[in-house]
Amino acid sequence: MTKIRFHPKDETLASYIRGTLDVGRRVLVSAHIEVCASCSRVLATSDHLGGSILEAADPAPLEINALQKVLAQIEGLAASPAPEKTSGHPFGLRTLSGYELGPWRWVGPGVHWRSVSVPADHGARVFMLKAAPGTSLPHHTHTGTELTLILQGAFAHQGGVFGAGDFEEADGTIEHQPVVEPDGECICLVAMEGQLQLLGFLGRILQPFVRM
Repeated sequence: MTKIRFHPKDETLASYIRGTLDVGRRVLVSAHIEVCASCSRVLATSDHLGGSILEAADPAPLEINALQKVLAQIEGLAASPAPEKTSGHPFGLRTLSGYELGPWRWVGPGVHWRSVSVPADHGARVFMLKAAPGTSLPHHTHTGTELTLILQGAFAHQGGVFGAGDFEEADGTIEHQPVVEPDGECICLVAMEGQLQLLGFLGRILQPFVRM
């Protein structure tokens, strides 16, 4: 893998460590940490510091019926159906091994989309995009947040060149037009809230047909 140059923002990584990200965005950050030694070290350091703080803290009394509440939560988790597991680790990522991957579907010239069965209730939906070498994606912004992890290949836009392992964050303040590098197809894992918002005259015409 090429050197990883782009990582989750500090706020995103902090939210991941605190456990406050929704499932979809947590999957993206977790997948990046798997392939990024730098972010993995940050996580390990945070875990160590958190354990030290807990050891030094004064013990707090348990709530009344605390044990019964915990057991009830465990029973609720056990009753929830687990997603059907895929065989092996897709793209070498353990993070994805518990989720079903849908078939690739054509969404535009040189571009295919597939679902990833991460629950999207009140959060980001997760999917993969695959684009042929040299493909120019539409100029767009977003109505929510979009996290992208490059699994294979590379693309470039005004923010730089993003290769395998790189992590991009975008929202309504960002406008970009990714172009896939010419030496191979690009496959990305995406967690998206809201929708793509296409820009320009042609974008306004195509917007009603864009569904991801």
